[in-house]
Amino acid sequence: MTTIDADWDERVTAAWATFDDYPEAQEADFRAVIDALVAELPADSPVGPFERACAWDSTGHSDRAVPLYREALARGLDGYRGRRAKIQLSSSLRNTGQPEEGVKLLTPELVAPSDELDDAVRATLALCLASLGREREGLALVLGALAAHLPRYQRSMANYARALVEPEA
Repeated sequence: MTTIDADWDERVTAAWATFDDYPEAQEADFRAVIDALVAELPADSPVGPFERACAWDSTGHSDRAVPLYREALARGLDGYRGRRAKIQLSSSLRNTGQPEEGVKLLTPELVAPSDELDDAVRATLALCLASLGREREGLALVLGALAAHLPRYQRSMANYARALVEPEA
C-alpha cells in the first residue's frame, strides 16, 4: 500500500471532524472536500477509493460506497483502514440487501488479530446475521462483546452468549 504522509492524514481527519457541520442538503459539498484530498493521492492508491466510499456511505449512499470499498480492498488496502473497509462494506452490503456477503466478509475477522475494532466487527456481523433471520447468533456475538466491558457478570454473560448458539444437551 502507498504510504500516506502525516500531513495528509491529519487533513483527512480534520475534514471528517467537520462532517456534522454539513446539513443533509450540503452532503455533496462534504464529498467534494474528500474528493479534493483524494485527488492528492497517487492514482492507484487504495486509500482514495476507501475515503470516497466512506464519504458516500456517511451521506446515506451505501449503493455508491459498495463498489468503492471493493476497489480499495482489491487494490490492497490493509491494516486498520483495511479492517474498517471490511466492516463498512459489510454494513453497506446489508443495507443494499446483501447481508450474506457481509457475513462472509466479516466472519474471518472474528479470528483476526485483536484491535479496537473487534466490537464493531461483532456488532456489524450481528446485524448481518439478524437480516438473515439468524438473530440468536447475532445476539450471542453482541452479548459476548458486551461481557468484556461490564463491571460485573462478565463470566455469566459470556456463558449466556455461548448458550444461545451451542446445541442443547
